[in-house]
Amino acid sequence: MKIFFDSDLPAEGLNRLAQAMEGLWQGDSLSAEVLLVTEEEIRALNAQQRGVDAVTDVLSFPSMDAVKGAPILAEEHGEEVDENGNVFLGSVVICETRARAQAREYGHSYERELWYLAVHGLLHCLGYDHTTQEEQREMREKEEYVMQKLDLRREDSGKAGE
Repeated sequence: MKIFFDSDLPAEGLNRLAQAMEGLWQGDSLSAEVLLVTEEEIRALNAQQRGVDAVTDVLSFPSMDAVKGAPILAEEHGEEVDENGNVFLGSVVICETRARAQAREYGHSYERELWYLAVHGLLHCLGYDHTTQEEQREMREKEEYVMQKLDLRREDSGKAGE
């Protein structure tokens, strides 16, 4: 299982992220887009896509239906496949300014917050959500699993991501 990224994030980190996320989905190779944007850009996207005129830390735009880690295969459902035959998982948009502010607020590194937001967004693309307490618990477990594999554990009292 492999995941390929088109991203503004450092390639070395993306390779680590892909390895850490292996095992969270089933199917063929996946591709994803992870972008860093300004507060103005994410606010405009949030307003346009969700009807919320506010800055946020991360937005996810899944390109397929997914049932908690099992993306529906592109060839069966007309989903997007890239030139290498990888199923396009979706886009994750991260506000760099918010990531830096949250890192300070939660008392950990910018790197940790940036990768947490990428993991959080990718899990949304894989069908995970946090609208109920049970969904939130399950998603947090997956986030912590990946973050531990990245060796980016919480450095604070447990506030991160809440």
